[in-house]
Amino acid sequence: MSPNTPVTALKGVGKVRAQQLEKLGIRTLHDLVCFFPRTYEDRTRMVSLNGLIAGEPACFHATVVTAPRTSYVRKGLIYTRCTIADDTARIRVTWFNQPWISDNLQPGHSYFFYGALAGDERRYEIQNPVAERDDSTPVQTRCIIPIYPLTKGISSKALQSMIFLALDALRDNLPELLPQSVLAETSFMPVYEAYLEIHRPTTQERLNTARQRLVFEEFFQYSLGLCLMKARRSRESHYPCRLPIPKQFYDSLSFSLTSAQDRALKEIEADLLSGSPMNRLVQGDVGSGKTMVALGAMMMAVENGYQAALMAPTELLAVQHYNKLSNILEPLGIHCELLTGSVPAAKRRRILDYIAVGAAKIVIGTHALFTETVDFHNLGLVVIDEQHRFGVRQRAALSAKGSTPHMLVLSATPIPRTLALMLYGDLDVSVIDELPPGREPVETFLVSSSYRARLLGFIRKQVSEGRQVYVVCPAVEDNEETNLTSAESMYASLQSSFPEYRVGLVHGKLRSEAKDYSMDQFLRHETDILVATTVIEVGVDVPNATLMVVEDADRFGLSQLHQLRGRVGRGGGKAYCILVSDNRNPDTRKRLKALCATNDGFKISQQDLELRGPGDFFGARQSGLPMFHLASLSTDLGTLKMAQKAAESFAASCPDPEDPATKALLDRVAAMFTAADDTFN
Repeated sequence: MSPNTPVTALKGVGKVRAQQLEKLGIRTLHDLVCFFPRTYEDRTRMVSLNGLIAGEPACFHATVVTAPRTSYVRKGLIYTRCTIADDTARIRVTWFNQPWISDNLQPGHSYFFYGALAGDERRYEIQNPVAERDDSTPVQTRCIIPIYPLTKGISSKALQSMIFLALDALRDNLPELLPQSVLAETSFMPVYEAYLEIHRPTTQERLNTARQRLVFEEFFQYSLGLCLMKARRSRESHYPCRLPIPKQFYDSLSFSLTSAQDRALKEIEADLLSGSPMNRLVQGDVGSGKTMVALGAMMMAVENGYQAALMAPTELLAVQHYNKLSNILEPLGIHCELLTGSVPAAKRRRILDYIAVGAAKIVIGTHALFTETVDFHNLGLVVIDEQHRFGVRQRAALSAKGSTPHMLVLSATPIPRTLALMLYGDLDVSVIDELPPGREPVETFLVSSSYRARLLGFIRKQVSEGRQVYVVCPAVEDNEETNLTSAESMYASLQSSFPEYRVGLVHGKLRSEAKDYSMDQFLRHETDILVATTVIEVGVDVPNATLMVVEDADRFGLSQLHQLRGRVGRGGGKAYCILVSDNRNPDTRKRLKALCATNDGFKISQQDLELRGPGDFFGARQSGLPMFHLASLSTDLGTLKMAQKAAESFAASCPDPEDPATKALLDRVAAMFTAADDTFN
């Protein structure tokens, strides 16, 4: 058997069992042996009976003093009891709905147990402990027990049995995917031994060693894939630039660029003049000026005879970009077009003609830009705004409109450098880490719902001064189970509290046209207060909005809260963000207070990565982040850096793709990227 052999080849795995395994994402023997435990239960700590601590499970050795007796309380509830003792204490033990215990324990015999004290000093007992003879195999006490994620119909015991059947079948056919040059520089245990140790640990030390070896392998494969993509892109045809960013770009601005914007533009200019295709990420907080940096890049592409395209995630954002940029471009004689799904058919045909003949030098739009009907004359630069809102295949589709055009990716979600290296390891990264002059930090406060009256008063004050307010809720509708503040109930409540003001509503369950209409009303100041869910996280620029209220703020990640906060204070002057939460958990309050203490999105994102993991930033599959079996970006940073260095070195050595060992490694890399919905092939 090989790693790609279907699980049905294993004894005892029929159609029904295979369907159950598929629910866990297991189809092949490789999937099965890579289905790692989510955690472990350390049962190696041995104590005496009087050393047991209430609520803390431990192993102990004791003798059964009284014969187990089973009592039937009612249908569905029976219990079995006996007394056990050692040299230090004597205690009662109870098992619920396990009548077979009576046959397994004999008075006068000693057994190993694993369990915890329950009750209090008036009546301690041990409930439902594991019990086994000294010679039991496999042991369930005095060892480290793996805990697997399960599904209906599959027990942990059955799953582990299948895993070891697969490992036995692959004993002589589990390939060593790490190159010999890498193994020579490390002291990793052999791959088969590592798999055995992960699924049946012998000691904590050996488990840690095995885990590091397999984590390294996952990181190495992904890092190698990024290295190969970057190298392949550099070899592809592209659009050479000889002229720098035109002086008219700088002359057209009514403000001075920040030093961070200047730095990013110089890096982009160097890429475009280098002779290789640019593939760069520009990341920075909301309002840091990424759009102006993108404009400089697009004008440089036009100066060199090429077209440029800017793709935005929503029609409203595309329209805002068009209105802002066309006001700068048209007076300079650079024709700009807007292409979205709602453009009327006749106008769309005219725009498509302008694009096809090259009259439209810069095209701004939504996903409509990469539909089959759009044919660019000479697309040399693709700019993608709010990158994490687009799948990797969508970016590739737009890129395919040219012959490997230069690629500029914008992200207003500050990402810790470690995560950026994993998500965008094939991109160079520019960071805009300062705001334009005049932008004051948004003052952020954490309050409980007991401040509701004062909060409503503050909303009234902002609106009475001609300002606008966002109120964000974690749910669309009321739900008794979650008891979260819903947008619909808040909308009704605010309409009642402020009959003299105009209150709007927008959430994800509305039709696209209705969402755009609500946002457009707010943009035009036809509503004063907008009640919303996180659909406004990536929204239009409303300079008049000065207050962001987030209900049940503890239900959001720090990075998401920071993004929401970035929606206000965009017109200069004082702006506020009020986080409302009744959660008294100390860790939760510490997390929210951290947001109140800083406006630095990069510091916040690093904390979010440590506290909540990378999933909080964006959906892993949407962004191309691999679905690692074992590795964690939160805890395995040291191993990640080792793997990246080793992958870069191996890729630079120009390995022979026809070598069997290298081919097996590249096949696994390709499979990893395919699983991540990426475009490695």
